Amino acid sequence: MRTALVQFDIAWADPASNRSRLDGLLGSLPQVDLVVLPEMFSTGFATSPEGVAETSPSASLEWMMAKAHAMDCAMVGSIALHEGEDYFNRVYFVKPDGSVAKYDKHHLFTYSGEHHRFTRGTDRVVVEWRGFRFLLNVCYDLRFPVWSRNRKDYDAAIYVASWPSVRQYPWETLLRARAIENQCFVLGVNRVGKDPSCEYAGGTAAIDPYGATLTACVPGAEQVLVTDLDMAVLEAFRAKFPVLDDADDFEMK
Repeated sequence: MRTALVQFDIAWADPASNRSRLDGLLGSLPQVDLVVLPEMFSTGFATSPEGVAETSPSASLEWMMAKAHAMDCAMVGSIALHEGEDYFNRVYFVKPDGSVAKYDKHHLFTYSGEHHRFTRGTDRVVVEWRGFRFLLNVCYDLRFPVWSRNRKDYDAAIYVASWPSVRQYPWETLLRARAIENQCFVLGVNRVGKDPSCEYAGGTAAIDPYGATLTACVPGAEQVLVTDLDMAVLEAFRAKFPVLDDADDFEMK
């Protein structure tokens, strides 16, 4: 599974500009199976979404669908979305055939007031693509290991984020923890640059099931990181050291 992780500086509240910037960043890519974009890649992270969020169906979702078809790959990223009376921080997983899976952020970031305007998602979402099963997560979800607990139902966890640089160490540490405890690959995609509230240092990385870094973006720089995930390596590790067989049973409430 060849993946492209996109770390870029998101222009505030300007979807058209951000889509154009991404067109440029993705234009010279080799053939990949999966492209992962940061949290709210079309607008930047908005806790007051009025006048910032896109409406449903969004132009950025249509762009993802066109890009997935043209590149023969899946596209993943979250969009601030106004749908009916509600706002959602919604991840789309778009395949080349036009099929779309969605995940609404479960752990809203109460520290910044995200919970006051956005509606919390309730469903855990796993998507199968070209022999891999991907668990979808957004930013703050990374801090909650029970939500991400591997029930032998996924092979790689995706975390799309707008994670501020003042909390960079937890970001880097928790990506590794989620990979180790769940015997999975982890793809963590964070933005760089500034918005009206925060600065972002990136830290986009692909982590293997041992918790080691496969590849990582240069801190603070725009970069598209291409890396391969090897299912044979994952299966061999799980067979040799079957940690997930001894996991505790639990139910989510």
